[in-house]
Amino acid sequence: MRVGVLYSGGKDSNLALLRAAREHSVVCLITLKPRSVESMLYHYPNVELVELQAEALGLPLVLEESPDDEEGGLAALRGALSRAVELYGIEGVVTGAVRSRYQASRFAAAAESLGLSCINPLWGWDEGELLREVVASGIVAIFTRVAGYPLSRSLLGRKLDEEAVKLLVGLRSYVNPSGEGGEYETFVLDSPMFKMRIVPLEWRVVGSDYDATLLIRKAVLVEKQR
Repeated sequence: MRVGVLYSGGKDSNLALLRAAREHSVVCLITLKPRSVESMLYHYPNVELVELQAEALGLPLVLEESPDDEEGGLAALRGALSRAVELYGIEGVVTGAVRSRYQASRFAAAAESLGLSCINPLWGWDEGELLREVVASGIVAIFTRVAGYPLSRSLLGRKLDEEAVKLLVGLRSYVNPSGEGGEYETFVLDSPMFKMRIVPLEWRVVGSDYDATLLIRKAVLVEKQR
């Protein structure tokens, strides 16, 4: 099946992309660019860098501006999916939804309104297992946002590795370990599907101890070591 992947640039959409590519023909990425961090549906920090990630992947990108409210966000999603159908002939859309019925149901409804299949390769995974799979699969992700105690700004810029996975799983009583509730967000610098890797050159951190964002101001693509 020809599919487009809803792509935020974070760990979940990249893992969903990897798994979908095993069974389907991925022909494009689809990114919704919200106006602010207040978006109810979409990933915000560093979303402008998805164009660099698309270049690293060698895949075309359908990029759509999106209002922050739910109704406007879903209208933008339908518009982006329609463009992907017209430009790339997609028959289905892949999402990185894990356990959020709020997101999954709305993405599925938008897809079905256009006659598209909605594929959720990560659905129902245990959050700890998902994080371990991200690391084991070779996805290199860094933390770019924290939004609530006890996750502090000291995490920003740190790689999601086995030690970080243990930390997040150990905080399960405080946060969703996968960050699906917005507790934290990530940005992927490399993946087995990337033809080149991303190297941040300039960045800054804004916010307070438990509500902070790492903004990547400049990044480049470099050759991957063989």
